[in-house]
Amino acid sequence: MTKARVVSLSELGGAEVIQVIDKELSPPGKGEVQIRQTAIGFNFIDVYQRSGYYPLDLPTGLGHEAVGVVEALGEGVAGLKVGDRVMYMNAGIGAYASARNVAADKLVPVPNNVADEVAAAVFFKAMTAQYLIQKTYKVKAGDVVLVHAAAGGVGQILAGWAKALGAFVVGSVGSQAKVAAAKVAGCDAVVDYSQPNWVEEFLKATGGKKANVVYDSVAKTTFMGSLDCVAPFGTLALFGAASGPAPEIQPEILNKKGCLFLTRPSVFPHNSTHALLQENAKAVFDAIAKGYVKVQIAAKFPLEQAADAHRAAEGRKLSGAIIMIP
Repeated sequence: MTKARVVSLSELGGAEVIQVIDKELSPPGKGEVQIRQTAIGFNFIDVYQRSGYYPLDLPTGLGHEAVGVVEALGEGVAGLKVGDRVMYMNAGIGAYASARNVAADKLVPVPNNVADEVAAAVFFKAMTAQYLIQKTYKVKAGDVVLVHAAAGGVGQILAGWAKALGAFVVGSVGSQAKVAAAKVAGCDAVVDYSQPNWVEEFLKATGGKKANVVYDSVAKTTFMGSLDCVAPFGTLALFGAASGPAPEIQPEILNKKGCLFLTRPSVFPHNSTHALLQENAKAVFDAIAKGYVKVQIAAKFPLEQAADAHRAAEGRKLSGAIIMIP
């Protein structure tokens, strides 16, 4: 039996409910691989789940993605060997751990040119950006793109990737303190969505043009303004709710605003099979190799300080990714 340190929740609520405990890890079962984890990714969905906004059955672990080294193979596993560097982002809740058994078909190999900490910082976020920018709306040269929360983990990747494809990118941020990070990420212009005139500032930045696509992960604070920023027949992709749920609307408003397309996509259905996961992961690693996806690690926490990582994220003072080290 392998000993592991894991995050365990017996109740949902504030960051104080996060506990780190010792656990005996059994050998990997049929079709499973045991991984010694070297870096763990933090994503804001972890906060939603810990707080109960997206409730989990208790007791529960936390976390969706991690990078590690294969330590043991279960029966029937092919295509992997002990010592391989691998990662996952959808192997079930429980990535906040020093070691873990994971279904082999949920793993992707990590290329030699991508460091463990970089992979943990970017993979889930880049896989989110990948489906948004290649599938939800295929960004092309000359498009006008609005990226909300452009100083955040996913926002920075979206902005830089869209810019690399030749789009004119406007980022929005929640405070003036984050403007510089959004510009470094690739935004041509940045607006502050905490200001009441942010829609007018967006239109001023584009010379009056509306966006072919708006990527909105903020929701409650930005959603109605986002509708006013979409060009006729354009797309509003609502893929998060950092400020709370988006207000309800009548479908007729989409007609009145210009025959808009509104979608609420998610990363998991886009990677629901092993083949899709491998294909999309390849697209992400290719984008990293081309320099389309850049990584800014804002903070690193020991696994024992997972609660502090959550507090830092909820404080919204960091620009970039958070990772944890077992």
